[in-house]
Amino acid sequence: MGAAGLRVLLRTVRYEVLPARTTEEKVLAHVPRDVVVTVTASPVKGLEPTLDLAVRLAAHGYRVVPHVPARLLRDDLHLKEIAGRLREAGVDDVFVPAGDADPPAGSYDGALPVLRRLGELGRPFDHVGVTGYPESHPLIHDDITVQAMWDKREHATYIVSNLCFDPRVLGDWLVRVRRREVTLPVHVGVAGPVQRAKLLAMATKIGVGESTRFLTRHASWFVRFAAPGGYSPEKLLRRTENVLTDPASGVAGLHLFTFNQIAETERWRRALLDRLEG
Repeated sequence: MGAAGLRVLLRTVRYEVLPARTTEEKVLAHVPRDVVVTVTASPVKGLEPTLDLAVRLAAHGYRVVPHVPARLLRDDLHLKEIAGRLREAGVDDVFVPAGDADPPAGSYDGALPVLRRLGELGRPFDHVGVTGYPESHPLIHDDITVQAMWDKREHATYIVSNLCFDPRVLGDWLVRVRRREVTLPVHVGVAGPVQRAKLLAMATKIGVGESTRFLTRHASWFVRFAAPGGYSPEKLLRRTENVLTDPASGVAGLHLFTFNQIAETERWRRALLDRLEG
């Protein structure tokens, strides 16, 4: 499929944003209504900023996917209240990671119990996403993360892969997932055209404790962005286009981590689409 396949993926993108003070304004100014917007959740700020922004963006006509980390949920009642609030706002898609809150806010310490509970609540959402890890998770063995996707497959409808900068690692991971007969469609996580200085600026704005965790866990990202020539999402996509566009890989689209560089990400996407169509 090559370039044609990449064009399809670039038209089925999801933009991940952080619920900051200016995020709504940036989304309204730069993101077309046919682009799905996912809203992260912070262990420092809790779920309320995520839910509030998701409801507001849904009212503006966006298809919104709030993150609902298991470790930020207080109890079953809290989950039920959140589901009701989001459904009332017209949100039919949620992303359920385990989350980084330590200790957890309540009894949920992983995503699977939340997914099961949503099933007991009558599956209030048509779409439910879970996490995939092409590159090693800092705390969990690779085989366990793949097994976790198998365990969640009956409760979820798609996978969002975490960031990966290595084309070979990404391709091998997709093969391993399918070999384990995990058939859920994958939205491949790709960093947008973010600059290292802006990534650092963003990290310092998300709270002292959370910023420290962010910088510690993702030190390799800064090395990538600071490398000679910098990081290029286009280069990554071109080097992986064969596996991304192979029907056997089951890639449904791209999940672009904007780091709230929303205008820059959309300009880059439009420019790359223009080049591929030229």
